[in-house]
Amino acid sequence: MMNKRKVMSALVASCIAVSATAAQLSPKNPHLADSQYPMPHGDAAQQDVMPVMGPVDETRQLKASEIEYIPVGPAFFGAYTSGEYPDGKRVLWGNGLDRIVKIDFDSHEVLTTRMLEGVQHWTEEDADSAINYFDENNTGLFALARSFKEAQKLRSLASVYTLLDNTNTYFVANKAGYIEAYSDAEEGVRGSAIELKRTFTYPKEMTGYAMGLNMTYDGWIVTITEHGKLLAVKPDFSEYRLADIQHNEGAADKSTKPTGYGWVRNAPSVGDDGAIYIASQQYMHKVMWTGDGFSTKEEDGAWVEAYDNSWGHGTGSTPSLIGFDGDEDKLVVITDGNAAMNINYYWRDEIPADWEGLPGHPRRLAGTLPVKMGEQDLDEIQSEQSVVVHGYGALVVNNNPRNRPWYLPKQAEALLLSFLGSHPDHQPFGVQKFEWDAEKNELNVAWVNNGVSSPSAVPIISQPGNMVYLIGARENKWTLEAMDWSTGESEFHYVIGGQRYNPMFAGTLLDDAGRIHYGTPWGRVRLNPELPARESTLVEDVKDMGSAVSDAVESAVGAVAAKAGELMDSLK
Repeated sequence: MMNKRKVMSALVASCIAVSATAAQLSPKNPHLADSQYPMPHGDAAQQDVMPVMGPVDETRQLKASEIEYIPVGPAFFGAYTSGEYPDGKRVLWGNGLDRIVKIDFDSHEVLTTRMLEGVQHWTEEDADSAINYFDENNTGLFALARSFKEAQKLRSLASVYTLLDNTNTYFVANKAGYIEAYSDAEEGVRGSAIELKRTFTYPKEMTGYAMGLNMTYDGWIVTITEHGKLLAVKPDFSEYRLADIQHNEGAADKSTKPTGYGWVRNAPSVGDDGAIYIASQQYMHKVMWTGDGFSTKEEDGAWVEAYDNSWGHGTGSTPSLIGFDGDEDKLVVITDGNAAMNINYYWRDEIPADWEGLPGHPRRLAGTLPVKMGEQDLDEIQSEQSVVVHGYGALVVNNNPRNRPWYLPKQAEALLLSFLGSHPDHQPFGVQKFEWDAEKNELNVAWVNNGVSSPSAVPIISQPGNMVYLIGARENKWTLEAMDWSTGESEFHYVIGGQRYNPMFAGTLLDDAGRIHYGTPWGRVRLNPELPARESTLVEDVKDMGSAVSDAVESAVGAVAAKAGELMDSLK
């Protein structure tokens, strides 16, 4: 059972830490939906950190009444929270292989569904057939064959990349070469039908699949294709700008695998200064948005640096931004393209004049360290996920399956993580955090937790709780794992259940009310635990205390500023 004093001490300490690092959250983009999670990874900076308190509890099996599952079809990876409607309520927008849905934020019930045309429609019976199979058997040759069969559905997945704007318009990038804008058939009515409002067809010179959507701070939608074609388009689709990023010559011929391994593999991140960060197959790029076009000129603040890519496929991570306040170090973080990946921190803006650089590396590289997972000392590790960042810390998980059967080709080993990832024979272990020391200008290992397994889920950070949450696995059951962000200590875990609750590369999300939810191969799950009265009271107390601490810090800063002003006046 969780010790009360330990809970209170940890939460109080986290509140004080939060007050000190609050500026390290990215500025809110006013053109995105007015919620805590309007787009993948939560914000334009791609941080995966939420200013919301998550659950604080003891380790236990969740009751059936605490697990809310809705069968909304396959490949439902994300769900994005709307702003408030005129009735004061919100919805979640999301899509998968065969449909777009709106889900009631409070009840987690489907409000309305729009089935997509031209694709196969999947039923709950189809889902239950697969779930029952993997509950009976999720290891060995026959399980791999069934896993391969289920994975074939994803070949028709056309619309992974989406975002929700401040008009509650849901933008969907389709791999067929266009962006669709969906919204409520009746403006301001949550339960009204989902209506296709308009479509933007890519210009013919824009080749390759779109690899993500983001939004500039002046309200243009931004996407990058796998061939390095960078597009900005107004949300009403009335204007667009198109540019090539540097070194994309011949990019159409540089794919290293059939799907998802093009020259650019992930979405861009966007800063409030117009900077757009893109990781291509061997380069880290900063492109500047001028408000009317793109610039790759150094005098405008753009840059490009090569990174190590010995395995040839490039980085699997989305660039994540660190540092936003005036005095903070401004950094962008990716993992590199080595088979045994490194984590790289780059100076985002002007390189400090006194920075001498790292021996043998470009001067813009502020820090680099191998991801070894501590005592595991892994010789091979790559991640297909965004690096999760908060403060100066960056967290990665081990996604390399164990005990690959001799008959399974290495290029197919993702099958061991996708549908079979909870099985003890194959589940990977290890979570590692790195921390930038702004005083010494050096990157260090903060901690490693090799007792936690995250086969495929993207973690999320609760800023006020100072906790990392992820969907993990123990004894062939899917779990929610909660770790202390500062120390890496496992605080508690929930046992969720069998294969119905497989996250399969979805993000672990934390909604505006502090509830964990995530996608599965066949639907969506929300955890709504009945927190012990003691812990619920502590959480509320700490929220209040956090506000008090924040107010006190603000007051103290004001007092110091006033005294400084008085001193300056006395010196005049």
